[in-house]
Amino acid sequence: MQADTLITGATVITMDAQRRVIRDGAVAFAGDTIVAVGKSADLAGIDAREVIDGSGFVLTPGFINCHVHVTETLIRGFIPEDLPFEENLGKWVIPLYKSHDAAEQAVSAKMAVAAMLRSGTTTFIEAGTVIAFDEVMAAIEGTGIRARMGRWAEDRAWDPSADQQAMTAEAFDALAADVAAYPQDGRRIAAWPNLIGHMTSTDALWQQVTDLAKQTGTKVSAHMSPAIDDSQWYLANTGRRPVEHLADLGVLGPHLNLVHMVHIDQAEADLVAQSGTNVTQCPGASIQGGYGLTQHGLFPELAAAGVNIALGTDGADNHDMMRAMPLMAALFKDARQDRALFPAHEVLEMATLNGAKVLGMADSLGSIAVGMKADLVAHDTRRPEWQPINNPVDQLVWSANGSGVHSVWVDGVRVVEAFRCTTIDEDALYAQGQAMADAVLGRSGLPLLSEWPIN
Repeated sequence: MQADTLITGATVITMDAQRRVIRDGAVAFAGDTIVAVGKSADLAGIDAREVIDGSGFVLTPGFINCHVHVTETLIRGFIPEDLPFEENLGKWVIPLYKSHDAAEQAVSAKMAVAAMLRSGTTTFIEAGTVIAFDEVMAAIEGTGIRARMGRWAEDRAWDPSADQQAMTAEAFDALAADVAAYPQDGRRIAAWPNLIGHMTSTDALWQQVTDLAKQTGTKVSAHMSPAIDDSQWYLANTGRRPVEHLADLGVLGPHLNLVHMVHIDQAEADLVAQSGTNVTQCPGASIQGGYGLTQHGLFPELAAAGVNIALGTDGADNHDMMRAMPLMAALFKDARQDRALFPAHEVLEMATLNGAKVLGMADSLGSIAVGMKADLVAHDTRRPEWQPINNPVDQLVWSANGSGVHSVWVDGVRVVEAFRCTTIDEDALYAQGQAMADAVLGRSGLPLLSEWPIN
């Protein structure tokens, strides 16, 4: 057998059907596809153009971040953390975000991609909040990451005098044009008709994008019920809770990824399970935002009902999936006082295999197995947080973090090597990002609020 790359001597967490963890393991890939996995001795006869000594490394599949706002990076650390939810979004986050010009959005997205690649994320789903869509697509095209992107699309006419029909047509036409311009045809970066969600989209737009997704083989991802506001609005305006209303519209199903889903009741959880709708939780954002995840979240019930639960990192402050995993593993252990909930191996499935299901790519992503895409992460275990190595799966979730990611391959291309991106000039990017952040925040007129003086 011939291969382009053979990695030997590693501990391989395969996530394959048997969930094998192979010590002194080897992985070979040719082009973008894994062609062999096993013990190093068993793969010794492979003729590889490049042989990499993987001793001292744990190999995992690439992580799949199922909800991230890639164009918020420039405002990282600026938003006060003690604001009520509506004030946080309405007076700070959204006005700051919408003040970005196209170049600033492009650089922000590229910085987010660098952060994800450097911490082992090989695929992400954008949250549906890109404004300068074409410019952002061009900016991340050469980074090597895999992505499904969505533009900012909402159509509800809050002003009674507005032309609701025209607003819906405009929003849908933009989403349909994106899907046509960036089709899901094998390219790494493609467009989805994502929605902001919450209560910002009309019933007509929900139904239209659902039909578009089913016709094109794409998916739809949308925010729903992180705080109680969504439930209150839907009850007041439709007489039904949010997921019940979506069920009435006929838009639930395996094509849909609902994000956050903290404030749902058992009837909504049952509808999600019955319909095969996916759910993504962003535990870091939930606890930072004070959403009440541990008090109200029905994630143990969702998991018990067979709902596919994936993970995301959400906003600007953190793009490291290896920080999201221990949070998800811990929160409900404490909330329900049940240490059996969400063990490390289940959470690692959420960050890999379950994310692949959300994408509709479970046949090619999420595991290290023959025929799968060569999306791999090499974690350097010659670090204090890894030593000694006893159970690599538990230690990956509970002990390690993204700073230990040494190398990353996407489609067999090495996009991170020796802790640096190979496709991005990081020093130049960070300098450009700082200058743009200074410009965005400077013209906002908003103060930098800090309990301690920053001079």
